[in-house]
Amino acid sequence: MTQTTTLFTNARVIDPEAGTDRQGAVLVQNGLIAAVDYNVTDPDQLFRTRNIGSADVTIIDCGGKCIAPGIVDIGVKVCEPGERHKESFKSAGLAAAAGGVTTMVTRPDTTPTIDSPETLEFVTRRAQADAPVNVLPIAALTKGRNGREMTEIGFLMDAGAVAFSDCDHVVTDTKVLSRAFTYARSCGALVIAHPQEPGLSQGAAATSGKFAALRGLPAVTPMAERMGLDRDIALLEMTGAKYHADQITTARALPALERAKANGLDITAGTSIHHLTLNELDVADYRTFFKVKPPLRSEDDRQAVIDAVRSGLIDVISSMHTPQDEESKRLPFEEAAAGAVAMETLLPAALRLYHSEQLDLPTLFRALSLNPAKRLGLACGRMAADAPADLVLFDPDSPFVMDRFALQSKSQNTPFDGQRMQGRVLSTYVAGIPVYRRD
Repeated sequence: MTQTTTLFTNARVIDPEAGTDRQGAVLVQNGLIAAVDYNVTDPDQLFRTRNIGSADVTIIDCGGKCIAPGIVDIGVKVCEPGERHKESFKSAGLAAAAGGVTTMVTRPDTTPTIDSPETLEFVTRRAQADAPVNVLPIAALTKGRNGREMTEIGFLMDAGAVAFSDCDHVVTDTKVLSRAFTYARSCGALVIAHPQEPGLSQGAAATSGKFAALRGLPAVTPMAERMGLDRDIALLEMTGAKYHADQITTARALPALERAKANGLDITAGTSIHHLTLNELDVADYRTFFKVKPPLRSEDDRQAVIDAVRSGLIDVISSMHTPQDEESKRLPFEEAAAGAVAMETLLPAALRLYHSEQLDLPTLFRALSLNPAKRLGLACGRMAADAPADLVLFDPDSPFVMDRFALQSKSQNTPFDGQRMQGRVLSTYVAGIPVYRRD
């Protein structure tokens, strides 16, 4: 393999680990970050100190734009096997690269479910062949995601599974779930759960309250999320498993999460970009692109979740990328499939929180890159020497109008279609190699 050296100069270096946003330069050698220097005035001097010939270096002037660790996106649905017409590894990989996502952590809710080493090996081969970014698979926690019999966690880990989840199929049999937690703990496996009380949330299309009642939509109380989280926390106390809540979206769930962390449980939590930037009022005209799972929440909930990300109580922001074809969405609101594509809109949507001065850039990338990488035991997500050179170069101020038909995903079910956004990815690098450049 050809060895390469690249120097990114004149950049705003976003370092989520140090919490800094400073002008500097990043030197990349052979797929790794070799140095981050905030005092470079003469690149040749930097090369001499590292015994590098300047003729062998590609110098990229970033023009004062931002460079940050590539996004590690936990919970991406790629519809292989079974539904390639919605999304393939090739289209998902292109969408990820265009969105600054350098590592996709993919969900097992496919057809068939990724619940055996053979199925896992199939998707791993497809991902390696077709996707230009890193792809790490999550495997199902129970066979068929049916909640009755746990999968072969040890064998699946040997085949490359980085975590285990039944996604939005909540395991209702507490004895089965406790056994799965216990076995996962013995293997050192991470369990990713969807905190929700399934009886209360069944058939819901909105969050309960005056707005849902006026619109005549079947709704679920925010307490369903709190009840689901409380049960899972009790099982964590009993088993000592490693646990990640995929989406915390309500203020009522936050005190339970805070207590669990204070009690020393091995628990982290994420939230989706849609719950950070949209609220229940956005479904006013019954547009099904705004139907996600769990449903969009109240503005008070949205602000509480933003505060939790800022404080670090919520660790991870993810896209929860869920492609749905037109036939699944062009139905009455309560009948339409839930979910939205979001890898390409993840960063510009997150930058809404930066422009509204609610989250600074290091805090955003702590949740987008550093924390998900740390939770999965990955070396990426950092702007430090010897970290993988998985990077995103972006202009946080570039305005544009979102056109869903310009997205790389096969499905274009984004709630941001036609909206004014600010912030665009300029280029994306995996192991120092460019996988996307904006024309």
